[in-house]
Amino acid sequence: MGAYKQFNSQDLITTPFEVNKSFYFEGNGELIEPNVGIDRFLGKSGDYLTSGSNLTGQISGTEQSQILVYNSIQQLYYKNYISGSGGFTQDAITTDIVIGSTPEGNRRTGGIQNTNYYDYPQTSLWPNKTFPTPSETTSSVSVGVISIPSKLWGDYIQPNSFLLEGAEGSIKDDGEGRLLYKPSSVSAEYDYMAGNIIYDHGLVTIFDSHISGVPKISGVLDTEDFVEEWTLNSNVTMSFSSSYTLYETQYKATISENEFNYTLNPSSITGSEIPTVFPGSSINWENTASSGVRLDEVTGSYFSPYITTVGLYDDDFQLLAIGKLAKPIQSSQTTDTTILINIDR
Repeated sequence: MGAYKQFNSQDLITTPFEVNKSFYFEGNGELIEPNVGIDRFLGKSGDYLTSGSNLTGQISGTEQSQILVYNSIQQLYYKNYISGSGGFTQDAITTDIVIGSTPEGNRRTGGIQNTNYYDYPQTSLWPNKTFPTPSETTSSVSVGVISIPSKLWGDYIQPNSFLLEGAEGSIKDDGEGRLLYKPSSVSAEYDYMAGNIIYDHGLVTIFDSHISGVPKISGVLDTEDFVEEWTLNSNVTMSFSSSYTLYETQYKATISENEFNYTLNPSSITGSEIPTVFPGSSINWENTASSGVRLDEVTGSYFSPYITTVGLYDDDFQLLAIGKLAKPIQSSQTTDTTILINIDR
Protein backbone atom coordinates (compact mmCIF):
# COMPACT_ATOMS: atom_id res chain seq x y z
CA MET A 1 0.00 0.00 0.00
CA GLY A 2 1.13 3.56 -0.53
CA ALA A 3 0.28 7.17 0.18
CA TYR A 4 0.41 9.84 -2.52
CA LYS A 5 1.76 13.38 -2.44
CA GLN A 6 1.55 15.93 -5.27
CA PHE A 7 4.77 17.60 -6.46
CA ASN A 8 4.82 21.35 -6.91
CA SER A 9 6.95 23.20 -9.46
CA GLN A 10 9.46 24.23 -6.80
CA ASP A 11 9.99 20.56 -5.95
CA LEU A 12 11.60 19.84 -9.34
CA ILE A 13 15.10 20.95 -10.34
CA THR A 14 16.69 20.03 -13.70
CA THR A 15 20.46 20.46 -13.92
CA PRO A 16 22.61 19.81 -17.01
CA PHE A 17 26.12 18.45 -16.57
CA GLU A 18 28.73 17.31 -19.04
CA VAL A 19 30.35 13.89 -19.00
CA ASN A 20 33.42 12.84 -20.99
CA LYS A 21 34.77 9.53 -22.20
CA SER A 22 38.14 8.73 -23.76
CA PHE A 23 38.63 6.27 -26.64
CA TYR A 24 41.72 4.57 -27.98
CA PHE A 25 41.80 2.28 -31.03
CA GLU A 26 44.86 0.48 -32.35
CA GLY A 27 44.90 -0.73 -35.94
CA ASN A 28 42.24 -0.77 -38.61
CA GLY A 29 40.75 -3.95 -37.14
CA GLU A 30 39.65 -2.11 -33.99
CA LEU A 31 38.49 0.95 -35.93
CA ILE A 32 36.02 -0.99 -38.08
CA GLU A 33 34.61 -3.29 -35.39
CA PRO A 34 30.77 -3.35 -35.46
CA ASN A 35 30.51 -1.59 -32.08
CA VAL A 36 32.98 1.11 -33.23
CA GLY A 37 32.40 1.81 -36.94
CA ILE A 38 35.09 4.45 -37.60
CA ASP A 39 35.50 4.57 -41.38
CA ARG A 40 38.18 6.18 -43.54
CA PHE A 41 37.57 7.32 -47.10
CA LEU A 42 39.78 8.37 -50.00
CA GLY A 43 38.01 10.98 -52.11
CA LYS A 44 39.08 12.03 -55.58
CA SER A 45 38.00 14.81 -57.89
CA GLY A 46 36.65 13.85 -61.28
CA ASP A 47 33.58 13.14 -63.40
CA TYR A 48 30.98 10.99 -61.67
CA LEU A 49 29.67 9.66 -65.01
CA THR A 50 33.04 8.15 -65.86
CA SER A 51 34.55 7.44 -62.41
CA GLY A 52 31.57 7.23 -60.09
CA SER A 53 31.90 3.48 -59.69
CA ASN A 54 35.29 3.78 -57.97
CA LEU A 55 34.45 3.08 -54.34
CA THR A 56 36.25 3.83 -51.09
CA GLY A 57 35.85 2.87 -47.44
CA GLN A 58 37.29 0.45 -44.90
CA ILE A 59 34.01 -1.10 -43.72
CA SER A 60 32.63 -3.74 -46.04
CA GLY A 61 29.17 -2.97 -47.36
CA THR A 62 29.28 0.76 -46.64
CA GLU A 63 31.68 1.88 -49.38
CA GLN A 64 31.06 5.24 -51.04
CA SER A 65 31.96 6.69 -54.43
CA GLN A 66 35.31 8.48 -54.34
CA ILE A 67 33.88 11.29 -56.47
CA LEU A 68 30.90 11.81 -54.13
CA VAL A 69 33.15 11.86 -51.07
CA TYR A 70 35.23 14.63 -52.64
CA ASN A 71 32.20 16.64 -53.79
CA SER A 72 30.34 16.26 -50.48
CA ILE A 73 33.26 17.44 -48.36
CA GLN A 74 33.84 20.38 -50.69
CA GLN A 75 30.19 21.45 -50.61
CA LEU A 76 29.63 21.07 -46.85
CA TYR A 77 32.83 22.46 -45.36
CA TYR A 78 34.89 24.33 -47.96
CA LYS A 79 32.60 25.96 -50.52
CA ASN A 80 33.34 29.49 -49.31
CA TYR A 81 37.09 28.92 -49.20
CA ILE A 82 37.82 27.57 -52.68
CA SER A 83 38.21 31.02 -54.26
CA GLY A 84 39.58 32.63 -51.13
CA SER A 85 43.22 33.16 -50.23
CA GLY A 86 45.24 32.22 -47.19
CA GLY A 87 42.50 29.91 -45.92
CA PHE A 88 39.92 32.69 -45.59
CA THR A 89 36.45 32.93 -47.15
CA GLN A 90 36.01 34.42 -50.60
CA ASP A 91 34.17 37.69 -51.15
CA ALA A 92 30.43 37.34 -51.58
CA ILE A 93 28.85 38.08 -54.95
CA THR A 94 26.34 40.86 -54.45
CA THR A 95 24.00 42.84 -56.66
CA ASP A 96 24.44 46.58 -57.38
CA ILE A 97 21.61 49.02 -58.07
CA VAL A 98 22.16 51.64 -60.81
CA ILE A 99 19.83 54.59 -60.18
CA GLY A 100 17.95 55.89 -63.23
CA SER A 101 20.04 54.00 -65.76
CA THR A 102 17.07 53.20 -67.98
CA PRO A 103 13.84 55.01 -68.87
CA GLU A 104 12.03 52.49 -66.74
CA GLY A 105 14.10 53.47 -63.75
CA ASN A 106 16.62 51.52 -61.74
CA ARG A 107 18.17 48.23 -62.75
CA ARG A 108 20.30 45.54 -61.18
CA THR A 109 23.84 44.73 -62.23
CA GLY A 110 25.94 41.78 -61.19
CA GLY A 111 24.95 38.40 -59.87
CA ILE A 112 21.77 37.97 -57.92
CA GLN A 113 22.90 34.83 -56.08
CA ASN A 114 25.12 34.89 -53.02
CA THR A 115 27.95 32.36 -52.85
CA ASN A 116 28.25 32.38 -49.08
CA TYR A 117 27.40 29.06 -47.46
CA TYR A 118 27.54 27.96 -43.85
CA ASP A 119 30.69 25.86 -43.80
CA TYR A 120 30.60 24.96 -40.09
CA PRO A 121 33.51 27.11 -38.88
CA GLN A 122 35.18 25.75 -35.74
CA THR A 123 37.03 28.92 -34.80
CA SER A 124 36.82 32.69 -35.06
CA LEU A 125 40.57 32.79 -35.62
CA TRP A 126 42.38 32.07 -38.86
CA PRO A 127 40.32 29.11 -40.14
CA ASN A 128 43.11 27.63 -42.30
CA LYS A 129 40.64 26.02 -44.68
CA THR A 130 42.26 25.28 -48.01
CA PHE A 131 40.67 22.71 -50.30
CA PRO A 132 42.65 20.93 -53.04
CA THR A 133 41.30 21.43 -56.54
CA PRO A 134 42.68 20.03 -59.80
CA SER A 135 44.77 22.20 -62.10
CA GLU A 136 45.75 21.97 -65.73
CA THR A 137 48.64 19.67 -64.84
CA THR A 138 46.71 17.50 -62.36
CA SER A 139 43.67 15.70 -63.66
CA SER A 140 42.66 14.53 -60.19
CA VAL A 141 43.45 15.37 -56.57
CA SER A 142 42.93 13.33 -53.42
CA VAL A 143 41.32 14.10 -50.08
CA GLY A 144 41.17 11.98 -46.95
CA VAL A 145 38.10 11.76 -44.75
CA ILE A 146 37.73 10.06 -41.36
CA SER A 147 34.15 9.60 -40.18
CA ILE A 148 33.54 8.92 -36.48
CA PRO A 149 29.96 7.81 -35.68
CA SER A 150 27.91 9.94 -33.32
CA LYS A 151 27.44 7.06 -30.88
CA LEU A 152 31.10 7.58 -29.94
CA TRP A 153 31.43 11.37 -29.80
CA GLY A 154 28.01 12.21 -28.33
CA ASP A 155 27.55 15.99 -28.62
CA TYR A 156 31.03 16.73 -29.97
CA ILE A 157 34.65 15.64 -29.91
CA GLN A 158 36.51 17.48 -27.18
CA PRO A 159 38.98 20.01 -28.63
CA ASN A 160 42.66 19.16 -28.14
CA SER A 161 41.85 15.46 -27.72
CA PHE A 162 42.16 14.03 -31.25
CA LEU A 163 45.38 12.17 -32.08
CA LEU A 164 46.11 10.02 -35.13
CA GLU A 165 49.43 8.13 -35.24
CA GLY A 166 51.06 6.12 -37.97
CA ALA A 167 54.38 5.19 -39.55
CA GLU A 168 54.76 8.63 -41.14
CA GLY A 169 54.24 10.60 -37.93
CA SER A 170 51.24 11.89 -36.01
CA ILE A 171 48.35 14.30 -36.53
CA LYS A 172 46.51 16.14 -33.77
CA ASP A 173 44.08 19.05 -33.51
CA ASP A 174 44.95 22.46 -32.11
CA GLY A 175 41.65 23.01 -30.28
CA GLU A 176 40.37 25.39 -32.98
CA GLY A 177 39.44 22.83 -35.65
CA ARG A 178 42.81 22.90 -37.40
CA LEU A 179 45.17 19.94 -37.74
CA LEU A 180 48.82 19.85 -36.71
CA TYR A 181 51.31 17.39 -38.18
CA LYS A 182 54.65 16.09 -36.94
CA PRO A 183 56.60 13.76 -39.25
CA SER A 184 58.44 10.80 -37.79
CA SER A 185 61.40 11.10 -40.15
CA VAL A 186 62.67 14.40 -38.82
CA SER A 187 63.10 16.04 -35.43
CA ALA A 188 60.39 18.66 -35.55
CA GLU A 189 57.55 20.09 -33.56
CA TYR A 190 53.90 19.97 -34.57
CA ASP A 191 53.09 22.44 -37.35
CA TYR A 192 49.93 23.38 -39.24
CA MET A 193 48.87 21.25 -42.17
CA ALA A 194 46.07 21.28 -44.72
CA GLY A 195 43.16 19.61 -42.98
CA ASN A 196 40.50 20.21 -40.35
CA ILE A 197 38.38 18.53 -37.75
CA ILE A 198 34.68 19.31 -37.36
CA TYR A 199 34.16 18.64 -33.66
CA ASP A 200 30.37 18.58 -33.64
CA HIS A 201 30.18 16.27 -36.69
CA GLY A 202 32.92 13.82 -35.73
CA LEU A 203 34.60 14.34 -39.10
CA VAL A 204 38.28 14.78 -39.98
CA THR A 205 39.61 15.95 -43.35
CA ILE A 206 43.21 15.30 -44.42
CA PHE A 207 44.66 16.96 -47.52
CA ASP A 208 48.38 17.53 -47.19
CA SER A 209 51.26 17.80 -44.73
CA HIS A 210 51.75 21.52 -45.33
CA ILE A 211 49.83 24.73 -45.89
CA SER A 212 49.57 26.06 -49.42
CA GLY A 213 52.48 28.41 -50.11
CA VAL A 214 54.64 27.00 -47.29
CA PRO A 215 57.57 24.75 -48.35
CA LYS A 216 57.04 21.06 -47.69
CA ILE A 217 59.11 19.58 -44.89
CA SER A 218 62.02 17.55 -46.20
CA GLY A 219 61.38 13.82 -46.21
CA VAL A 220 57.57 14.14 -46.06
CA LEU A 221 55.45 12.25 -48.59
CA ASP A 222 53.91 13.94 -51.60
CA THR A 223 50.29 15.04 -51.27
CA GLU A 224 48.60 11.97 -52.77
CA ASP A 225 50.85 9.50 -50.96
CA PHE A 226 50.37 11.41 -47.72
CA VAL A 227 46.57 11.26 -47.96
CA GLU A 228 46.59 7.56 -48.86
CA GLU A 229 48.91 6.82 -45.94
CA TRP A 230 46.29 8.01 -43.44
CA THR A 231 43.21 6.64 -45.21
CA LEU A 232 44.37 3.26 -46.53
CA ASN A 233 47.11 2.11 -44.17
CA SER A 234 45.97 -0.38 -41.54
CA ASN A 235 48.73 0.40 -39.05
CA VAL A 236 47.26 3.50 -37.45
CA THR A 237 46.11 4.32 -33.95
CA MET A 238 43.46 6.86 -33.05
CA SER A 239 42.42 8.43 -29.76
CA PHE A 240 39.97 11.15 -28.80
CA SER A 241 37.56 12.16 -26.06
CA SER A 242 33.83 12.57 -26.44
CA SER A 243 31.50 14.95 -24.66
CA TYR A 244 27.86 14.35 -23.79
CA THR A 245 25.41 16.42 -21.78
CA LEU A 246 23.23 14.61 -19.27
CA TYR A 247 20.26 16.18 -17.53
CA GLU A 248 19.73 15.32 -13.88
CA THR A 249 16.21 15.88 -12.61
CA GLN A 250 15.91 16.11 -8.84
CA TYR A 251 12.54 15.56 -7.19
CA LYS A 252 12.25 16.86 -3.64
CA ALA A 253 9.62 14.93 -1.70
CA THR A 254 8.97 16.72 1.59
CA ILE A 255 6.88 14.90 4.19
CA SER A 256 5.42 17.24 6.79
CA GLU A 257 5.43 16.27 10.44
CA ASN A 258 1.67 15.64 10.34
CA GLU A 259 1.75 13.46 7.20
CA PHE A 260 2.14 9.71 6.72
CA ASN A 261 2.16 8.97 10.45
CA TYR A 262 0.01 5.90 10.09
CA THR A 263 0.80 2.67 8.35
CA LEU A 264 -0.99 1.33 5.30
CA ASN A 265 0.57 -2.10 5.57
CA PRO A 266 -2.18 -4.79 5.52
CA SER A 267 -0.34 -6.73 8.21
CA SER A 268 -1.28 -4.01 10.72
CA ILE A 269 -4.91 -5.14 10.56
CA THR A 270 -5.86 -8.05 12.79
CA GLY A 271 -6.69 -11.34 11.13
CA SER A 272 -9.01 -12.66 13.90
CA GLU A 273 -12.70 -13.21 13.16
CA ILE A 274 -15.81 -12.37 15.16
CA PRO A 275 -19.21 -14.06 14.91
CA THR A 276 -21.94 -12.26 13.01
CA VAL A 277 -25.55 -13.37 12.57
CA PHE A 278 -27.05 -13.19 9.06
CA PRO A 279 -30.65 -13.92 8.02
CA GLY A 280 -31.22 -17.49 6.95
CA SER A 281 -28.34 -18.98 8.88
CA SER A 282 -27.49 -19.51 12.47
CA ILE A 283 -24.01 -18.00 12.41
CA ASN A 284 -21.43 -16.69 9.90
CA TRP A 285 -17.96 -15.25 10.20
CA GLU A 286 -16.82 -11.80 9.12
CA ASN A 287 -13.09 -10.86 8.78
CA THR A 288 -12.26 -7.85 10.88
CA ALA A 289 -10.12 -6.47 8.02
CA SER A 290 -13.27 -5.10 6.46
CA SER A 291 -13.95 -3.22 9.67
CA GLY A 292 -10.47 -1.67 9.81
CA VAL A 293 -9.58 -3.09 13.22
CA ARG A 294 -5.85 -2.51 13.75
CA LEU A 295 -3.41 -4.20 16.05
CA ASP A 296 -2.94 -2.53 19.40
CA GLU A 297 0.79 -1.90 18.86
CA VAL A 298 0.13 0.33 15.81
CA THR A 299 -2.48 2.53 17.48
CA GLY A 300 -0.23 4.14 20.07
CA SER A 301 0.37 7.89 19.96
CA TYR A 302 4.12 7.39 19.46
CA PHE A 303 3.86 4.90 16.60
CA SER A 304 5.39 6.03 13.29
CA PRO A 305 5.77 3.82 10.23
CA TYR A 306 9.01 3.29 8.33
CA ILE A 307 9.44 4.38 4.70
CA THR A 308 11.22 1.87 2.46
CA THR A 309 10.19 2.71 -1.12
CA VAL A 310 9.46 5.83 -3.16
CA GLY A 311 7.57 5.69 -6.46
CA LEU A 312 6.92 8.37 -9.08
CA TYR A 313 3.48 8.36 -10.73
CA ASP A 314 1.89 10.30 -13.55
CA ASP A 315 -1.49 12.04 -13.37
CA ASP A 316 -3.23 8.73 -14.09
CA PHE A 317 -1.47 7.07 -11.13
CA GLN A 318 0.65 4.89 -13.40
CA LEU A 319 3.99 3.98 -11.89
CA LEU A 320 6.87 5.56 -13.87
CA ALA A 321 9.87 4.99 -11.63
CA ILE A 322 10.56 3.31 -8.32
CA GLY A 323 13.43 3.65 -5.87
CA LYS A 324 14.40 1.65 -2.81
CA LEU A 325 15.96 3.40 0.16
CA ALA A 326 19.31 2.07 1.37
CA LYS A 327 17.69 1.54 4.76
CA PRO A 328 14.19 2.24 6.09
CA ILE A 329 13.67 5.67 7.63
CA GLN A 330 11.04 6.43 10.24
CA SER A 331 8.47 9.11 9.53
CA SER A 332 9.00 11.90 12.05
CA GLN A 333 6.15 13.39 14.07
CA THR A 334 8.18 16.44 15.09
CA THR A 335 10.11 17.60 12.00
CA ASP A 336 9.69 17.54 8.23
CA THR A 337 11.38 14.72 6.34
CA THR A 338 12.78 15.37 2.84
CA ILE A 339 13.65 12.61 0.39
CA LEU A 340 15.63 13.56 -2.75
CA ILE A 341 15.15 11.49 -5.90
CA ASN A 342 17.73 12.00 -8.68
CA ILE A 343 17.10 10.73 -12.21
CA ASP A 344 19.64 11.12 -15.03
CA ARG A 345 18.59 11.21 -18.67
